[in-house]
Amino acid sequence: MDESTAAGGTERGERGSPRYQERLYLAWWAWPVPLVLGTSLAVTIHLGYPGLRAWLPYVLVLGIVTAALVLLSRTKVAVRPTESGAVLQVADATLPVRYISGVDVIDRAHKRKALGPELDPAAHLVHRGWVGPVLRVHLDDPNDPTPYWLFSTRRPRRLAELLRAAAQPGTHAGDPLQTGPA
Repeated sequence: MDESTAAGGTERGERGSPRYQERLYLAWWAWPVPLVLGTSLAVTIHLGYPGLRAWLPYVLVLGIVTAALVLLSRTKVAVRPTESGAVLQVADATLPVRYISGVDVIDRAHKRKALGPELDPAAHLVHRGWVGPVLRVHLDDPNDPTPYWLFSTRRPRRLAELLRAAAQPGTHAGDPLQTGPA
């Protein structure tokens, strides 16, 4: 298994399958605290309402906590080739790569500034605190008021290189996202 697969990033070449994909899983060390707090809440409910079935607070509270933790781990970052050109997908939003005008890699040390004083309120933001670096993708779409996308990724340099190569005009014949004849 290579380094990219272990970190959640993949590269494939079939049309329609992702050229780059990673899932921003919640780290394993973030699970015990919410589960212990959920168990504590379930014990409190169980002791406070002895008429309830003994198992009911545990199932409900721990089920809700587990569902919340799984939902936090659902965020996906992908670059996919399509018939009309490559698209960047972050969570549930998609962006055609042809509208990308620039890509900035922001490391962990500068992330606070990028998410604070430098953040444009109109920007599309998908931030996961447990993922260190973020990527800022500048848009060049006159019909979209969003100036840029700012999102977390574990492999920012590799994704930035792929997006820069795919967004360059005139590279469709050698487009890194094209898999068939141009």
